Amino acid sequence: MKRLKANNEFIIIRNSKIHKKGVFAKKDIPKDAKVIEYIGEKITKKEAVKRSEKYLEKSKNHTKTGGVYIFELNKRYDIDGNFSWNPARLINHSCNPNCETEMIGQHIWFIALRDIKKGEEITCNYGYDLENYEEHPCRCGSVNCVGYIVSEKWRDKLKKKLAKKK
Repeated sequence: MKRLKANNEFIIIRNSKIHKKGVFAKKDIPKDAKVIEYIGEKITKKEAVKRSEKYLEKSKNHTKTGGVYIFELNKRYDIDGNFSWNPARLINHSCNPNCETEMIGQHIWFIALRDIKKGEEITCNYGYDLENYEEHPCRCGSVNCVGYIVSEKWRDKLKKKLAKKK
């Protein structure tokens, strides 16, 4: 398996206001730069389902652990990035992200959506759907945050749903 140092030329790991640890810009990062690759163990979809269930169960019982770090690679395989040598697993969600993921060949890269200033936290939108949204509270603090980690395309629907509950 591929292993990286905890930091690369663009990033450093620090405490985050969003969620425990986070990834921050070590220097200014230009728009469209490949910030960091999401690395881990290449596993089958069947194995991904098993591990996801195991990780979810563990995260419910231990508030100090994150959830699931499995990222879709293609139709047959996923990447399990739940390893200390994968610093990209610490990139937190934001409803106003400065990065997005892009498949380049068989590699998952975090790409800068805009210029990122030194010291700024690296974030992306996790893109969750509305299923079980209550299990994924958002602490990003951005102006357009709806309080839960959902894809931008679901925000308006979630806002209406939450307004009905009041």
